[in-house]
Amino acid sequence: MKTESADKAESFYIAIILYKSSSDKPDYQPLYQESFVLIKAASLEKAKAKALNHGKNETVSYTNEKGETITWSLQQVVDVNSVLYDDFDSSEDIVDLYARHFRNYEAYQSFEPLLSQEQFGE
Repeated sequence: MKTESADKAESFYIAIILYKSSSDKPDYQPLYQESFVLIKAASLEKAKAKALNHGKNETVSYTNEKGETITWSLQQVVDVNSVLYDDFDSSEDIVDLYARHFRNYEAYQSFEPLLSQEQFGE
């Protein structure tokens, strides 16, 4: 059982975990999934270890409607970092957790399918 002092020493981290699907079908085109996972840990190093363990534990295989075996497995832990604000008890109804920066919008747009959809509220 954790003590109160141990709980206070832990912080929240965000892990970006990339998974890849594979199949026994020879011409199968892999699909990738990017997951953002909230992790509570005592340090960044422990959060990274938890993220890696979580990603490995998420491996799953199933048979699809065509009788093909599909397997989802860890491709890579892309990033683990502290959340921007570690206070989830505020009266705010929105809390920023993570931000990352990039310079090449066209490259981002080329792999992000949601960018081609209409913006919310427009």
